[in-house]
Amino acid sequence: MQARVGNWLIVEGLTDESPRRQGEIVAVDHADGSPPFWVRWLDDDHRSLVFPGPDARVEEHPHHPAVRGVT
Repeated sequence: MQARVGNWLIVEGLTDESPRRQGEIVAVDHADGSPPFWVRWLDDDHRSLVFPGPDARVEEHPHHPAVRGVT
């Protein structure tokens, strides 16, 4: 698994008691993009160092074009 800053880390919940979590990767300590990753979790804005398991995947963060006002 490899990631870059700005990617999403998705961790699927394996049971009803552990829901899916999504966070933005805010730092990668290795030049090759390998784990662990520093992640800012969207559900509570907490940052943590994550060693992803088999229930996790990295996704590209969608980049939205800037919205311009109509004149």
